Amino acid sequence: MKILIVLTSHDKLGDTGKKTGFWLEELAAPYYVFKDAGAELTLASPLGGQPPLDPKSDQPDALTDDTRRFRADSAAMQALATTKKLSSVRAQDFDAVFYPGGHGPLWDLAESAESRALIESTLAAGKPVAAVCHAPGVLRHVKAPDGSPLVRGKRVTGFANTEEEAVGLTRVVPFLVEDMLKSAGGQYAKGPDWKSFVLTDGLLVTGQNPQSSAAGARALLQVLEENAALSGRAGA
Repeated sequence: MKILIVLTSHDKLGDTGKKTGFWLEELAAPYYVFKDAGAELTLASPLGGQPPLDPKSDQPDALTDDTRRFRADSAAMQALATTKKLSSVRAQDFDAVFYPGGHGPLWDLAESAESRALIESTLAAGKPVAAVCHAPGVLRHVKAPDGSPLVRGKRVTGFANTEEEAVGLTRVVPFLVEDMLKSAGGQYAKGPDWKSFVLTDGLLVTGQNPQSSAAGARALLQVLEENAALSGRAGA
């Protein structure tokens, strides 16, 4: 089982002069859900190398057992420091793709033709894609085979407008994830702010916030298991 994790390379929080990037929990929690399930992981980012970490996600109030485990894991830290360039990876080499959030993806991955092609190719091959928190923003320009927005008619979630308002960045981000998913025709739903909430619709898994990271990863594994079972029955 090979899973590709795609991280942002964007480190500027709009015009605030502050830094952003990926959110540590949204990488660390899925990383160990996948690792502990025996998956082989590859990390990639648009620029390759070390992706920028949102400094707020590494502060004491944001730390979790998974983030501490990740920080102490030399192999994990080495993988993070040497991510592959997104342009160099191929959808056919992986069984699934997972996108951690953080605000960074709203600027680069949401507008990346390479990311869009990766998602479209992965889904076209019958393989699942998952995105949590702000990362469902990467679906902004992704199309279904008929040319319509991928999320049209699909049950999806992502960082809620109320959560963005709570962190004071409603007027800083290039777009609001909830609004984008709704305007693209997605059947957006959310749970309580800052509580785990994950939706699966076919091959697409979305999680609402950082607290949804581990559950989103487990949901992706569930889709993989169901696909394997279907393939087994088809080949019997």
